[in-house]
Amino acid sequence: MMDLSGKKVGVALTGSFCTFDKIFVELEKLVEAGADVYTIFSNASQHISSRFGSPEEFLKRAEEITGKAPILTIEGAEPIGPKGYLDILVIFPCTGNTIAKLANGITDTPVLMSAKAHLRNNKPLVISVSSNDALGMNMKNIGLLLNAKNIYFVPFGQDNPVKKSNSLIAHTEMLIPTLEMALEGLQYQPILQAFS
Repeated sequence: MMDLSGKKVGVALTGSFCTFDKIFVELEKLVEAGADVYTIFSNASQHISSRFGSPEEFLKRAEEITGKAPILTIEGAEPIGPKGYLDILVIFPCTGNTIAKLANGITDTPVLMSAKAHLRNNKPLVISVSSNDALGMNMKNIGLLLNAKNIYFVPFGQDNPVKKSNSLIAHTEMLIPTLEMALEGLQYQPILQAFS
């Protein structure tokens, strides 16, 4: 598999705040693996405070880990296209709202602009799903993205099939091997994996 050392990796965060602790662990692992990491924050992840923390904390932590100020605007994300400076981009976590917009060509946040700009360069985009309606209204959008060129998924499963039967969440600990395979044009398999 391809090594991430020296690769320019974009990590775009959306508002699934319950996963942020795991996200920052993987962000640290990317930097330790030698990746040059750029973060992009959605509007929601920049402005909503929750029981999981404040946006100010998240932005500060991202900058401390990567050594770079996060990209926070649509105009800040747009040059990812013409400058082509990312080797791979992951939406991590990717909410149902972002999945629906991505599948339908809507570009109204910095994260969606980064995805659109990156995909125009025929480079891999990885989705790390985190959605309570993934097996409901959003299943059709996930299906569209699973079949789209240059889009790959971090393996996912039902995190709580009894209480949240439509919910899917990615196995965030599989981020790095998923990125390594996506850089070679391959989907990490199996894509469906149960939680123990």
